[in-house]
Amino acid sequence: MTVADARLHPPLQPVQLAYHVPDSRETAIYFAATCGWGPFYLMERIPLEFARYRGQDVSWIHTSAYGQAGDLMIELISQPDDSPSVLRERFSRQQKGLHHVASFVDNLPAAIESERRRGHPIALEARTTTGVDFVMIDTVATLGHMLELYEPNQALKDFYAFVRRKAEAWDGSHPIRVLR
Repeated sequence: MTVADARLHPPLQPVQLAYHVPDSRETAIYFAATCGWGPFYLMERIPLEFARYRGQDVSWIHTSAYGQAGDLMIELISQPDDSPSVLRERFSRQQKGLHHVASFVDNLPAAIESERRRGHPIALEARTTTGVDFVMIDTVATLGHMLELYEPNQALKDFYAFVRRKAEAWDGSHPIRVLR
């Protein structure tokens, strides 16, 4: 694909940086204290309607804490076991590092096809119980991390706005807030 071909596609604009961490809660407390990011909203054992990892149906259990750093949401994602997943293929339970960058897209099937044409395989296809379809594109060879894509429905846009709004008014107290 040439640079001219790439211009035909809408540019991806990152909305989130996601770090794999051993413990989402502990890392959120650390980032709040050292970076001033937060507050973090913790979702434990996030339910998924389905997950397909590298073409195989899986039951993917993970926990995430969501906070804000300027214009970007920060996700601190952890997995309590060693089941095959987009997390375990990159990191052991105790390792830390940038796992993926997330972007909203207007048309998820078209974005997936565009990434496939660029030679990037689909590592994960999934849907939340709230109906948000998302994919993790394997861009490790070209970008050094995964790329997460999803079409933002109103509930997802509202969640991003909620985290941002709470960060703007945050006084540093109660860095972790549990979401159910």
